[in-house]
Amino acid sequence: GHELHVTASIGLLEPAIDGDQSIEELLMETEIYLNKAVEAGADILGENYVQEAKNKIDFIDNSKVEWHLIGHLQRNKAREAVQLFKLIHSIDNLRLAEILNKKAEMSGRRLRVFIQVNLSGEKTKHGIVKNNVIELVSAISELKNLSIDGLMSLPPYFEDKEDVRPYFIALRKLREGIKDETGILLKELSMGMSHDFEVAIEEGATMVRIGSAIFGQRL
Repeated sequence: GHELHVTASIGLLEPAIDGDQSIEELLMETEIYLNKAVEAGADILGENYVQEAKNKIDFIDNSKVEWHLIGHLQRNKAREAVQLFKLIHSIDNLRLAEILNKKAEMSGRRLRVFIQVNLSGEKTKHGIVKNNVIELVSAISELKNLSIDGLMSLPPYFEDKEDVRPYFIALRKLREGIKDETGILLKELSMGMSHDFEVAIEEGATMVRIGSAIFGQRL
């Protein structure tokens, strides 16, 4: 088998902000939740928004865990993202990659990235279409301060988990195709969420993204 990383999806777990709660109380709740997730085996904390992560990273002793950006990244947040995150899961265009490469170079570090692939063709989802992935991987592999470590995809939601299996298979085959055509081996496949992660693991996921279903609801 392969090593499996569990990303605790924090962005999916934002508590409802009611008028009575102070930011301190909110962060305390978040901290309790995050510690619970880490105790339960999450080794990665995944955040959807740069600003949200900024608020939390300072509050949480994260020596045990890595922070990843799992949401879409706007170009104007690239500098902060390079400073905050170990890995960015959502690269889907060369321009963004070039900006990140430049910011990483300025910070004197090499940033790990995943290519986000849109396998379903849903217009509402970010990600590069399958046919353009090889070209993007080849181009990004030339950027000295980025390390392409894998592929990420968010398939559509299906009641029946078997219906999502073809998407997981497609991502795995895409990785094989990239290796055959370019010689570049992407070792990580980030796919599968709380409702379908078992199927994703069967199909070769090395990183699953899990929310409240596993780590308990917010307090």
